[in-house]
Amino acid sequence: MPEKPEVVTVANTLKNQVLGKTITDCQVFWDNIIAYPTVCQFQKEVVGQEILDITTRGKWLVFELSRDLLLIHLRMEGKFFFRQVGDEKNKHEHVFFTLDHSISFRFHDVRKFGKMYLLDKKDAYSKKPLCDLGLEYNDALLTSSYLYQKIHSKKLPIKTLLLDQSIIAGIGNIYDDEILFLSHISPLRKGYQITKKECGVLLENTKKVLSEAILMGGTTIKSFTSSEGVHGLFQNKLSVHGRVGACQICGSQVVKIQVGGRGTYYCPHCQK
Repeated sequence: MPEKPEVVTVANTLKNQVLGKTITDCQVFWDNIIAYPTVCQFQKEVVGQEILDITTRGKWLVFELSRDLLLIHLRMEGKFFFRQVGDEKNKHEHVFFTLDHSISFRFHDVRKFGKMYLLDKKDAYSKKPLCDLGLEYNDALLTSSYLYQKIHSKKLPIKTLLLDQSIIAGIGNIYDDEILFLSHISPLRKGYQITKKECGVLLENTKKVLSEAILMGGTTIKSFTSSEGVHGLFQNKLSVHGRVGACQICGSQVVKIQVGGRGTYYCPHCQK
């Protein structure tokens, strides 16, 4: 699933192609992708709005339109393609936005897990899904005190807590492993076992890993690409995720285990 760096890469890529364009038509071929409002309302209300900006919140793409915010979550395999109006529909293309009467901007999702919301921008951040999100990785309020307060009474593994989008928004499985590896913290340690000082180390490495990944366009894993032909490069810099073998720091064996149902890579020697 795309994480914060991949979503930022998608936003930056799309900006070059859609900003300033007006949505002149909308077709929905898989209703479940539209989470709010109804499909009919969504299609009616999105048409006629200009795309002013694209930002992100957690793993959500946030399209600022003339009146509303269009929120899109890529989930496992969502991506976008640009076609000409009238081009043949691919079976995995489920939502078509026509831009300026000539460009077919298509949402492609093999698994059909993607979600879209169209919310009035005046109160979009006080409603679901955005109101449930925790702080961004680069928010000035994301301090060791904040993280310690959120996790110090938790019995869940720190691996699971870093994936909790209500605490820090945007961290997924890949970068979770990288952050814990650089912090020399075992993914199995419980939240209440993490000290305030270690919270500071975790946040320092969170900012380091995500910032560097964003600069490199994210990580291209399996079927994920940000848009037409755009691939991330950070997979070449991964220290531990997906790299069973000798640890690059101590030479011990990196292992893969399951933590909270997620495949987890770590070095038992470096991350005691």
